[in-house]
Amino acid sequence: MFSRVYAHVSVLIAASLYSANAGLLAVRDDPVCIRSYTVVSGDTCDAISAAQNTSTFQLAHNNPIVGTDCSGLQPGQVLCLGFEGQDCSTVQVVVAGDSCSKISTSANVPLATLLANNPNVNAACTNIYVGEVLCTASTVIDYA
Repeated sequence: MFSRVYAHVSVLIAASLYSANAGLLAVRDDPVCIRSYTVVSGDTCDAISAAQNTSTFQLAHNNPIVGTDCSGLQPGQVLCLGFEGQDCSTVQVVVAGDSCSKISTSANVPLATLLANNPNVNAACTNIYVGEVLCTASTVIDYA
């Protein structure tokens, strides 16, 4: 009987440890912010992105409260600029006359990589705008 009780207690302890560790593992899977910025009055998403070397897309993607149109930007907000394993800090600001092919050539990255790292840009590249900050990393960033 003692061995049955001991076995039962052992199973309960093991199950408790598994549950506790499962909770810890879920936390470890959450993205870890490795760069941040505190918004000041007068900031815009493009200005923050350019000054902090992060793409406009990545800034909005990492901070949904800001919105893709940047309407949710508020002084005092702490923004995550990059998550561990999902951080593009090689960027280029779009200037008048730029096209995706021109940007990919000047950054020495394939056009397909440029488009993959900037999923907000359409395949024809007709929706980029002056001041937008694009990721020009040579490897594809997995934003999933």
